[in-house]
Amino acid sequence: MNKYLNLAKEEMIKGITNQDGGPFGAVIIDKKGNIISSRHNEVLLNKDVTAHAEINAIREACQKLNTIDLSDCILYTTCEPCPMCLSAIIWANIKEVYYGCTKEDAAQVGFKDKDIYDFIKGKNTILNLKKLDKQECLEIMKNYKGKLY
Repeated sequence: MNKYLNLAKEEMIKGITNQDGGPFGAVIIDKKGNIISSRHNEVLLNKDVTAHAEINAIREACQKLNTIDLSDCILYTTCEPCPMCLSAIIWANIKEVYYGCTKEDAAQVGFKDKDIYDFIKGKNTILNLKKLDKQECLEIMKNYKGKLY
């Protein structure tokens, strides 16, 4: 048993017990094994569909470390990250992730990870997505001089 995944499981149970959200927990540590953040799903508590365990853990870690670059961190999570969380993990530069359940396990209990992964693969049955005003948006984007991440 991995102690960090065990901590993520404790978060998972806390979230279920408190009825804060789905059955998910996540822990972020640094390369020395220090715990930076430990969070669970709070979608129902916060009425926020983005309040997944991994997102909450990333937000907390970024605040604590005062950075958006978590490349020196490792993530432990109770389930294979959904596409949103996977994107946040990549945006945060986390390079190492350990997980318990799979996305197929999540689908079997009713979560829509599979539908979103299918959408990304071009099998669109869930969203009407249309491009609009590309040129105007592109011109503004090209003028961006801020920090890229």
